[in-house]
Amino acid sequence: MPDILIRKARSIVTMDSDRRELADADLLIRGGVVAAVGAGLDAPGAEILDAAGCVVTPGLVNTHHHLFQTLTRAVPAAQDALLFGWLQSLYPIWARMGPEEIRVSARLGLAELALSGCTLSSDHLYLFPNGARLEHSIEAAAEIGLRFHATRGAMSIGQSKGGLPPDSVVEEEAAILEDCIRVVDGFHDPAPGAMVRVGLAPCSPFSVSRELMRDAALLAREKGVMLHTHLAENDEDIAYSLANFGCRPGQYAEDLGWTGADVWHAHCVKLDAGEIDLFSRSRTGVAHCPCSNSRLGSGIAPVRAMRDAGVKVGLGVDGSASNDSSNMVAEARMAMLLQRVSRGADAMSAREVLEIATLGGAQVLGREDCGALAPGKRADLAIWDVTGLEAAGAWDPVAALVLCGPLPVRDLIVEGRKVVAGGRLCTVEPERLAAEAGAAVARLMA
Repeated sequence: MPDILIRKARSIVTMDSDRRELADADLLIRGGVVAAVGAGLDAPGAEILDAAGCVVTPGLVNTHHHLFQTLTRAVPAAQDALLFGWLQSLYPIWARMGPEEIRVSARLGLAELALSGCTLSSDHLYLFPNGARLEHSIEAAAEIGLRFHATRGAMSIGQSKGGLPPDSVVEEEAAILEDCIRVVDGFHDPAPGAMVRVGLAPCSPFSVSRELMRDAALLAREKGVMLHTHLAENDEDIAYSLANFGCRPGQYAEDLGWTGADVWHAHCVKLDAGEIDLFSRSRTGVAHCPCSNSRLGSGIAPVRAMRDAGVKVGLGVDGSASNDSSNMVAEARMAMLLQRVSRGADAMSAREVLEIATLGGAQVLGREDCGALAPGKRADLAIWDVTGLEAAGAWDPVAALVLCGPLPVRDLIVEGRKVVAGGRLCTVEPERLAAEAGAAVARLMA
């Protein structure tokens, strides 16, 4: 792997411990790691990447996704539904998927993320119809070239047992735990710089039993992997928890071992002050999904209160059937705007939301080696050209990434390898991906 010297960037947003922004600066990549950051760097023999007029940031981190949903965007029956009705409209379609649909949807969603500056994405795959397996999405991530945290989701309570999903997409709990062991043993890499990690992720309190939640937590701690699920997403979610468990979602999570530095919950729109304090004290993370929360009418998550309390918060695009996009810059902009709508124009700055989108997401996913541009950190970064029409007239090029966006990424580097160059994917042909997705959608519609 050749050294790469990124030269003469207009600004390098380091997200280091001092949150430095370096003007007219260089960055040297060696062996997949950031070797140096500063002005006037020299590296004989290195490939030179001219970044004049560009802002360089750490790669954006997506902490929550359902990549399989990329093939069910803008489905008519689900366009105007709240969460539970939305799910009930889509479950029958997802039940018709198989291994090829999982691969195609993952490639498509990850490619879209890459073009929006994302270098690390998690994924929550919680149904496995017709022979689909977790490795089908892991293979897709390797093809695109992104760092990937796959989570083995599950649903075990179907409609015949009082659950929301149809019985055709649920599994027996013993089989779920057995496959969790298989995928952790087969694919999880705990080492620094890992390109693939695996977590355990029962889908939600309304689709699995208390016993599976507890057993998954015990297994995750035994294996040393992280835990992920949906929590407190909307008013229906809170009502379900109170009616079925006699407590709020935060208490339910704590009782079953689902708080701690190795846990992150998606959405958390309806956390109250006590639950925010619980998450802060226990170092439990949150994946904030503002576009999906808006699309489904779930509400505005109390991100300002979470951040002020010290809760770890990252951004997630959520599934592309509830967004219906996988654009991390658009997600960051929406996160900032919603906090301002809720709390005032000074509630969240462009720089704070960039921190949430980069370092914040890495912290939520337990990646101390990612999320910042400093010597020793993994060479995951995005180069943004701010000389075009989208940012023309901007006085502050860093804030322009959020305030003027969404800007497309010019170059994306993951582990020192180019994934996007000159605004185009290096690893796959976008036209081929679009054609494959079109064919897969036609099969599902038929």
